[in-house]
Amino acid sequence: MASASTPSISLQNNAPGTRFPSSTASKLLHSNLKFPLLMPATKATGIKSSSTTNYNEAVSDEEMDKIRRLQNGSDVRGVALEGEKGRTVDLSPPAVEAIAESFGEWVINGLEKEKGRVAANVRVSLGRDPRLSGASLSVAVFSGLVRAGCLAFDMGLATTPACFMSTLLPPFSFDASIMMTASHLPYTRNGLKFFTRGGGLTSPEVEEICDKAARKYANRLAKVSTMLKSPPERVDFMSTYAKHLRNIIKERVNHPLHYDTPLKGFQIIVNAGNGSGGFFTWDVLDKLGAETFGSLHLNPDGRFPNHIPNPEDKIAMALSRAAVLENSADLGIVFDTDVDRSGVVDREGNPINGDRLIALMSAIVLREHPGTTIVTDARASMALTRFIIDRGGQHCLYRVGYRNVIDKGVRLDKNGVETHLMMETSGHGALKENYFLDDGAYMVVKIIIEMVRMKLAGSDEGIGSLIKDLEEPLESVELRMNIISEPRHAKARAIDVIETFRSYVEEGRIEGWELDSCGDCWVTDGCLVDSNDDPAAVDAHMYRAKVSDEKLGQHGWIHLRQSIHNPNIAVNMQSMAPGGCLSMTKTLRDKFLVASGMDKILDLTQIDNYTKTRLEK
Repeated sequence: MASASTPSISLQNNAPGTRFPSSTASKLLHSNLKFPLLMPATKATGIKSSSTTNYNEAVSDEEMDKIRRLQNGSDVRGVALEGEKGRTVDLSPPAVEAIAESFGEWVINGLEKEKGRVAANVRVSLGRDPRLSGASLSVAVFSGLVRAGCLAFDMGLATTPACFMSTLLPPFSFDASIMMTASHLPYTRNGLKFFTRGGGLTSPEVEEICDKAARKYANRLAKVSTMLKSPPERVDFMSTYAKHLRNIIKERVNHPLHYDTPLKGFQIIVNAGNGSGGFFTWDVLDKLGAETFGSLHLNPDGRFPNHIPNPEDKIAMALSRAAVLENSADLGIVFDTDVDRSGVVDREGNPINGDRLIALMSAIVLREHPGTTIVTDARASMALTRFIIDRGGQHCLYRVGYRNVIDKGVRLDKNGVETHLMMETSGHGALKENYFLDDGAYMVVKIIIEMVRMKLAGSDEGIGSLIKDLEEPLESVELRMNIISEPRHAKARAIDVIETFRSYVEEGRIEGWELDSCGDCWVTDGCLVDSNDDPAAVDAHMYRAKVSDEKLGQHGWIHLRQSIHNPNIAVNMQSMAPGGCLSMTKTLRDKFLVASGMDKILDLTQIDNYTKTRLEK
């Protein structure tokens, strides 16, 4: 099977062609909207920058490197507020302004190449989660966009999927969009995600933008503008987006008795984690007839006081489980901060995230598209592969990173390999039918539709029954090894460790370990390690080895991955044999890390603590 060389796929042919209304019509439109903004939009005029950077001073290469290091794969992330031990603010208003200006120029240049003429009145929207730094950094974004020659639109409190959809749904149809969020990271962090009508930007594209921004940052002659010549226009896109989701549920359920309220009789609990997901309760579920009493943490709070807004967080899942059981609800929903990820709880209180969520979505999608390929990251279990294959699907393992997984699915589908679902174990999931967009709200919409259809078909079983035969790995562990290095050298050292690991495994230096690929699957080009003739750009180095012994055969795997968030290496292991993860950990330490000398540049505290704890048990 050939792999496409194009790192991103344009979806513009699927985008609505309606143009944004004229300035006068636009003002009339927004003045007549019935639903208020969920959060007051930034008033750009008169807000002062919190930056103390003096652009008249020479900025060293190190300062430019700080801007480049803000790149986080296909996103930008950094520390925006003081208060995080050991970290200083690096996502400052001047840095954000330079990045936004570079993105605006990148959008304009792309449109001019596409159209073959000067691009005028290029429109870019900005949404944000409720983080405390959002207001001041929004001013910087608007200032940068205006510098680039764009027209800026302020969506206020929004979600990441909504920002992308604002480039498609009329009457908005912006040329591009930015979402300001740092997902589940601490409230001191913030970041930027970038979209055009073709989808999210790729890592190489964001790298290009950050490189240009670094030079702008170094050469800037003035601070961030505090008085914008063209203040952003406030728009309420979230109401349009919520209506879009409601219509999908109504049309696909097609309830024979109450079409407009297909969720009547269902109780659904939402845990928004004080992020941007509260809208799904009152603007989607309530209006479709659902009972949402008992929902948690719906009010936006940029300090996230109750728990980390993350469907992988144990506290978030435990609170949601308790609410489902206490209220005898049919379903519980857990969103992350910006709602590009989600998890659910079934009516018995069973958390469904990670492999279980992928299995649930696979069961639903394979009913609609028999035989389709499902792409996941390489941390998925061997049991999940069997679950997908047993239902007639194909399972393609690929690189960790939601953008990597989605882009792989897009390339496969473009090459004629039908691929309807792409999911990472973190909860990011994209569907072909939804523009290949990772949208936590849309994922939940699919689950809700299936739940109602099951009820209409006479089933008394809940949504959890679809995955009742999914096996769980006996052992599953994630450990981290911090890199002992200055920040600017950490990436290079991590790459050295990961590539040395590959060499050790390939050369047979670790008995029973074999570099993994899709060799036993229908995919024969080794996509997991990306040995294609024209591989996709690598944003983080990683490899997986399958682990076997004479007695048990293949019983597990180990995966080493360079983190793109922090200067460390993640070690993931799964085993179907008792003590398998302990054995792999000891082998990793003694046969690779110590033998290769890599223990000298890595902090093995977690490795040693895990080994000690397991041996004591």
